[in-house]
Amino acid sequence: MKIMTDWPRIWDDDGSTKGYGALKIVAHILSFFYLFIVYFRNWLYDYKILKEARLACPVISVGNITVGGTGKTPCVILLARMLQEKGFKPAVISRGYGGRKTGPANVVSDGHNILLDSEIAGDEPVLLAHRLKGVPVITGAKRTITGKTAIEKFGADVLLCDDAMQHRQIFRDVNLVLLDSKAIKGNHHVLPRGKLREPIKGIRRASAVLFTRADETTKTDETLIRLIHREKIPVFKSIHRIEDMLSGDEKTQKPASALEGKTVYAFCGIANPDSFKKTLLNAKIHLIALDVFQDHHPYREQELAKIRSNFVQSGADYLMTTEKDAMRLQKYPDFLKELFMLRIKMEIQPSSQGFENFIMEKIGH
Repeated sequence: MKIMTDWPRIWDDDGSTKGYGALKIVAHILSFFYLFIVYFRNWLYDYKILKEARLACPVISVGNITVGGTGKTPCVILLARMLQEKGFKPAVISRGYGGRKTGPANVVSDGHNILLDSEIAGDEPVLLAHRLKGVPVITGAKRTITGKTAIEKFGADVLLCDDAMQHRQIFRDVNLVLLDSKAIKGNHHVLPRGKLREPIKGIRRASAVLFTRADETTKTDETLIRLIHREKIPVFKSIHRIEDMLSGDEKTQKPASALEGKTVYAFCGIANPDSFKKTLLNAKIHLIALDVFQDHHPYREQELAKIRSNFVQSGADYLMTTEKDAMRLQKYPDFLKELFMLRIKMEIQPSSQGFENFIMEKIGH
């Protein structure tokens, strides 16, 4: 049931054009136009022709320079909870990718009630609204508007800007850039020829770099590492752990240990399905099947019926998906009752204290 474009083959930089050759050539040409737009826009900000607006409270941006899942959502959750423990009133502002925009400032959650679904707000903001009690979540294209709404309407005293590395409308006190430990594997092309949203030298704007999935034994891009060291950018590392497993109707919660030795039929529509697969296998389960869909895939009733049928026929102990996918299944309550979503948390390694101290110093606490 794989319906995704094999972008890794298009992005592969082995020097040949075999396999997706024509698409590679077209993507290479298009990347020059994309690169010009990125350079010109950053030039306008770097030379103050376009100015970053300062809001009335500290701003922490969580972003990356590559496409694909690097763990931004678990990081926002970690930061929001950390700030709450320190006595702050954080709010999350997001563009709401994948949702149908309804206005300049869409209140997904007021901190107590979830007011919009994933079709309107996007799956990631709704996920954050579910996980972060007491934290308003607001979507909109202009961060200046959503930020002011969070401050004026909800009394936020620190803003978490989700996926905002390339959105330079507002000044940020902390520009945290997340990088998968596999990084970019030597492919320094920008979209659509490569995974980069902007040239790697854009990392210079980072206040700090957070390497995610640091427990995976893969080699990080040497050019990127040299640039980080040359710019003396602070570096932190993190890993992803299973927090628990929660039934789709949120009525049954089980520890990660409940998975050990069990058979699982899984499906997902996320940017990094391999990460989900590895997480499941690390939980010492027997994975019968993993159906992979495109990122942010809007599930249809017929697809879910087929998934359920395959699950029943497989005799697996659990039908499982990611928490993000479950946010797109809210209009199918009967199906939600039958599955479990795997909830992931981020842990700073080897200790979170240095990371906390860095954030608190940057926001003047």
